Amino acid sequence: MKINTIGFTKKNAEMFFSLVKGESVKTLIDVRLNNVSQLAGFAKRDDLRFFLRELCSTDYVHLPELAPTKELLNGYKKGVISWERYEDSFLNLMAQRNIERILQPSLLEDSCLLCSEHEPHFCHRRLVTEYLNKHSDFNFTVKHLY
Repeated sequence: MKINTIGFTKKNAEMFFSLVKGESVKTLIDVRLNNVSQLAGFAKRDDLRFFLRELCSTDYVHLPELAPTKELLNGYKKGVISWERYEDSFLNLMAQRNIERILQPSLLEDSCLLCSEHEPHFCHRRLVTEYLNKHSDFNFTVKHLY
């Protein structure tokens, strides 16, 4: 099974939708806590759902269960907690939520996890894929789209 991840920042709409279409993404899974921010531009929930369907024949699903809590995210963004602490706290949160039991393999197959961060290195979408590969029988390969 293959899963992709993508961040929408530092990409214009043409690049973003070309990457999604080029990977034949069946379902884009939005793992953002806030998917309606004015700062999201073309990646706001309703616009994104429309563009994905029309341009890429891709379904859109929002799964806030795969997002950090507001407190955790704000703590990291404001520099109150380090990446290492954020990572540990988020991994524990996913375990508490039992995300490996919530997700159906059919939803993840040929999917793409969406967040705002340009690169996955310091983004929770990478942590989600690593957690699922370690704590489930999904066993998928991950490709981060830039």
